[in-house]
Amino acid sequence: MPAVIAPPAPFANAPRPFERYQLAMPNSPTAAKIARDFVGTLLRTGPHAALADDARLCVSEVVANVYCHTGSRLVRVEITVDGDQVAIHVTDDAPGPLPDPPERPEGEGGRGLLVVDGLATSWGSSTRQANSRRTNTVWFVLTPPGRDTEPDTGPAAATPAAATPDAPPGVGARSGSGPTGSRSHR
Repeated sequence: MPAVIAPPAPFANAPRPFERYQLAMPNSPTAAKIARDFVGTLLRTGPHAALADDARLCVSEVVANVYCHTGSRLVRVEITVDGDQVAIHVTDDAPGPLPDPPERPEGEGGRGLLVVDGLATSWGSSTRQANSRRTNTVWFVLTPPGRDTEPDTGPAAATPAAATPDAPPGVGARSGSGPTGSRSHR
């Protein structure tokens, strides 16, 4: 029987508009390291290798906050990569309040969101209610040095699919700090 050879797919290496990666893990003392290694490996193998260290530091700080400040059983990390930026969402299922960076960082700890604020192009947080499940998400966007973009990746524009599978449209898209809401920084 003769061998059948299929022609290669045209533009096999053409970039896609975006790629999305998800990681779900137990909220444990090792979760920050697992998330940090996942994000670093992912970004170092693609076009945003220059953002890997900043992304690793930011995701480590946010996941550590979930471990230290919530009773969430799971932590979900979603990374969206496109040609212009990297957006990372960290979601927990604890019903606690949304985070704010401390105004006076002289104390022990409490600098994680200040680190994110200093490195990210923009960042924010949101709370979503889906059926009986409430989730909190902290998101941040990193852009390569020299790119002067102000992305529209707030919670309403780029909500991680895993964080709100059953949420009706518009839930959690309000501004403010009520029972559901969102905050953006920058």
